[in-house]
Amino acid sequence: MTQTIIIDLPNEQASEKVAAHLSACLQAPLVLTFSGEIGTGKTTFIRAMLRSLGVKSAIKSPTFSLVESYQSNHLQIHHFDLYRIHDETELDYIGFRDYFSAQALCCIEWPERAISYLAWADVNFTLAIKGAGREMQVTALSPVGAAMLSCLAGE
Repeated sequence: MTQTIIIDLPNEQASEKVAAHLSACLQAPLVLTFSGEIGTGKTTFIRAMLRSLGVKSAIKSPTFSLVESYQSNHLQIHHFDLYRIHDETELDYIGFRDYFSAQALCCIEWPERAISYLAWADVNFTLAIKGAGREMQVTALSPVGAAMLSCLAGE
């Protein structure tokens, strides 16, 4: 059932363009996970996507707060950074499961830190450094994710 596309991101402007295109494909509920080493552009990509969705407020990295929430015109958005999670049970203390509602778009960096909590992810984005730019592998993990991937690929 999984489908994958690979997108070359030679610079930050290319990432912003793909993020803007992606934002037009998003409908709640949706769970997007973002994997990759530190410095591969996960937060930068999510920030560009949130701007394209109409978020006007400051978009902070949730590295220390674990989650930052935003409202766009039609979506409730929760941006998680699980890098500092050492034990999945820590997620219970922030009410992790409560963020996943029918109106929510959840973007989760470092999803491997919450494997048992994320059995329902729709799309995984894996970013890697490629020369001076980045390469992004996008994998649909659900029928909703497959529809989003088709939209992103322009099909």
